[in-house]
Amino acid sequence: EVQLVESGGGLVQAGGSLRLSCAASGFTFDDYAIGWFRQAPGKEREGVSCISSSDGSTYYADSVKGRFTISSDNAKNTVYLQMNSLKPEDTAVYYCAAVGLSGSYGLGDEYDYWGQGTQVTVSS
Repeated sequence: EVQLVESGGGLVQAGGSLRLSCAASGFTFDDYAIGWFRQAPGKEREGVSCISSSDGSTYYADSVKGRFTISSDNAKNTVYLQMNSLKPEDTAVYYCAAVGLSGSYGLGDEYDYWGQGTQVTVSS
């Protein structure tokens, strides 16, 4: 059974940091890319960042570039999202998702598996 389990969300003041984790199981981790997405109340889902578990290549949305860092620990089948200099507009439910590396991928709707999400709230 494929599982993606996010953790690490919480309440933080503006300017603070959080590290989200996405623990994956049930598929060959090295054959997938993992993406982080977020959705704020009343807004559409937004792609944040993604990483290839095969070669470590990364991509960031402009809104988080320079503040967020995605990384992967293949030995633990876990992807992390280090979020620094958090802003109130970063408040959202954050989801991780997995997509096979057999095709092209980005931060769109191509992801096959999704986690349940973790809440991040940034107070001003």
